[in-house]
Amino acid sequence: MSDKISHRPTSSITVCTYNGAAHIAEQLDSLLAQSCLPEQIVIADDASTDGTATLVENFVPRAQALGIAVEFIRHPVNVGFVANFSHALGHASGEVVFLCDQDDVWHLDKLATMLAAFGKRPELTLLHADARLVDDNLVDLGASLFQALRLTRGELDLVHAGRAFDVLIRRSAATGATLALRRELIDVALPVPEGWIHDEWLAMIASIVGVVDVLERPVIDYRQHGGNQIGARPRTLADRWNDLVRPRGAMFMKEVARMQALERWLVQREDATGARSMVTRRIAHFQARLAMDLRRHVGRLPAIAQQWREGNYALFSNGRRSILRDLMRRA
Repeated sequence: MSDKISHRPTSSITVCTYNGAAHIAEQLDSLLAQSCLPEQIVIADDASTDGTATLVENFVPRAQALGIAVEFIRHPVNVGFVANFSHALGHASGEVVFLCDQDDVWHLDKLATMLAAFGKRPELTLLHADARLVDDNLVDLGASLFQALRLTRGELDLVHAGRAFDVLIRRSAATGATLALRRELIDVALPVPEGWIHDEWLAMIASIVGVVDVLERPVIDYRQHGGNQIGARPRTLADRWNDLVRPRGAMFMKEVARMQALERWLVQREDATGARSMVTRRIAHFQARLAMDLRRHVGRLPAIAQQWREGNYALFSNGRRSILRDLMRRA
């Protein structure tokens, strides 16, 4: 395939804010510093009570002076981050739409690099990327987002090979702060069903109806602060033991409900029978794991053995680690 870009798509950036006065100015500055500017920026504020709205209002004329159309949406009451992002996405008009958090900093070539990928590959539906983890003051934490998520070489290769669904049916791998997608996906995927986060849902639907790929390089500084310390602290032996034995019934019920919502969406798609079959199988797997709570540890062995023989632990859970958890965890 030629490296020449036959068409550079138009682009929109959707920014969602909520009490983000501490960092929003740095993020917005990084959008205007892009080597390739977007045609549109949509900013949706979820009823902030700090100075966020004032900072955004000051930003608007600066962006407009550079030829960027800006739409600033202010919700009178808090609707939650999933609904806020969904609302912003609905107002995006560019051919490629970027999701943007309020407290990160984009690398200067993020937009240009990702738009180039869409320009070269008309079939590409959604692209996500790695990020550099930084602290509250943008100091490098010495780890990347993919390292924190423990994405494996095998998982990345599956995504590159057009098999992102095989990865996403097992676990979330695409982080919204790094994500860009074709505008058409929004019309197909929204609304986001209850129990799903917008970026997980968009990536999942894109993997079913189109092509998902991943860029193996950081495109943003992904700020970690407060209780959000992704990958910043190594897990201790106590952490590992508590994770092994803690009850998981509520988590399994939530996962069943999420997959049932996806199954209902898939019923409407005659072209997605393979995906629907896998989702139905994943539901049965988590229902089987949930039912293990009715038995004591050793009494779970027959059910564990059946799920292992059918390959479900490898396809839908964490393999041997999940087997050990099912044997050891408390009901």
